[in-house]
Amino acid sequence: MFLAEFRAMSEAVRQLNPSSLWGRFADLNAIPRPSGQEKAVCAWITGLAQKAGLEVESDEVGNVLVRKPATPGMENRKTVVLQSHVDMVCQKNNDTSFDFNTEGIRMWVDGDWVRAEGTTLGADNGLGAATMLAVMEATDIEHPALELLFTIDEETGMTGALELRKGWLKGDILLNLDTEDDREIGIGCAGGVDLAFTLDFGTVSGTEDHGILVEIKGGSGGHSGMDIHKGLANANKILVRVLREMKGPDVTVELAALDGGGLRNAIPREAKATVASSLSASDWQAQLKTLVEGIVAEHKTTDPNLSVHFHQVGAPDQVLAQAHTQALLSALDICPNGIDRMSPDIPGLVQTSNNLARILLEDGRMEAHCLTRSSVDSEKLDLARRIEAGFAMAGLSASRGGAYPGWTPNPSSDVVRMMTELYRELYQEEPLVLACHAGLECGILGSRYPHLDMVSFGPTILGAHSPDERASVSSVAKYWSWFQEALKRIPAQA
Repeated sequence: MFLAEFRAMSEAVRQLNPSSLWGRFADLNAIPRPSGQEKAVCAWITGLAQKAGLEVESDEVGNVLVRKPATPGMENRKTVVLQSHVDMVCQKNNDTSFDFNTEGIRMWVDGDWVRAEGTTLGADNGLGAATMLAVMEATDIEHPALELLFTIDEETGMTGALELRKGWLKGDILLNLDTEDDREIGIGCAGGVDLAFTLDFGTVSGTEDHGILVEIKGGSGGHSGMDIHKGLANANKILVRVLREMKGPDVTVELAALDGGGLRNAIPREAKATVASSLSASDWQAQLKTLVEGIVAEHKTTDPNLSVHFHQVGAPDQVLAQAHTQALLSALDICPNGIDRMSPDIPGLVQTSNNLARILLEDGRMEAHCLTRSSVDSEKLDLARRIEAGFAMAGLSASRGGAYPGWTPNPSSDVVRMMTELYRELYQEEPLVLACHAGLECGILGSRYPHLDMVSFGPTILGAHSPDERASVSSVAKYWSWFQEALKRIPAQA
């Protein structure tokens, strides 16, 4: 894309209302900010704070904290922590040429939606960070004393929140700006744990003449917490299902490679496998026609573009031994995926789930990665144990990492009541006061600062963690008004 075209698309976003927020969002999206690579964007935020004459610090892992004094007349109000993460999920369509490490997001305005060209948009959580930058620089917004906390690496490990400098925050109320429905007031979230499974099976020489590439494409994808209840297709699970059906009394199928999914918190949209077979690609296309039609029909509502393809390729020289192939596919097949249990206490809330996020078999070495979530810690650990038991049957070793706590709802808290009453007053309707199945940093921050009274809210974002991510323009304007009014309503200190 030519630079002039990129600038023109960015300028269209900057002209949206409120321009101060959208302008800073466009600035954020011009800076590459994958998880774990936030130094440039954090340095830029630090520079903006210094230019505004504000106190700004970075901690040992790279989080940025800006302190802004109260506006005149608001000095006696409680101090508010505003919090968003600066990293973004980096997902793109296979036919999109884009480098998240060097390029800015290519945005465009589609009616009431801001979208990106074939990639994630970064509205999660860029719109929250842009909100904080807009109020940080504003001279015409009433607010109490603010602590603006920009955290790193939320999407791949919650590192910023987990390793936040101790004793850094002095505030009384925390407003997390990472909710994706402008009707919602978030009051709780799930905890999570990353599971990794590995084994070097080794390889043997392939014996068949036909090489087949099996591809699953066109899944809708989505957030593995917020969208897990939708029954979206998991391309990894579908691929394994197809491979398990590639059999027959006089048929040999040898597995050479697997490659499916990506980030642990994104539902896999695409997956592929390379096999050696005694049958050709066209033979398999015909033999599994009924199976493929059934899979597509099962997901016609949730994943209307889902497709399964068989391509003829060169026969692989090295494959897994048959016993290893069957053990591995069995372990992947029985791995729980999706909802494990609904909450018995909060209607409609997923309590426990798992996402089989990533599978990779290359040169005989296997890796599989899951993100297991629950708002009940004992259930999270029990599901993790069951998943580990399944992979252990195939000989894979397990490791856990990135564990973070959930956020226990407190629907009667002062800030929840204040935000609920304010929403009713502004919009003459009831907000949705609920807990979510995503992992929010509130759980970690609340465990470190148990006195904090917390809520999460934000504008409407659809398709987060997928290239279909889009942000509602009218919703951002609505949220901005709600946000500004909330700052005015912060109660006085005790």
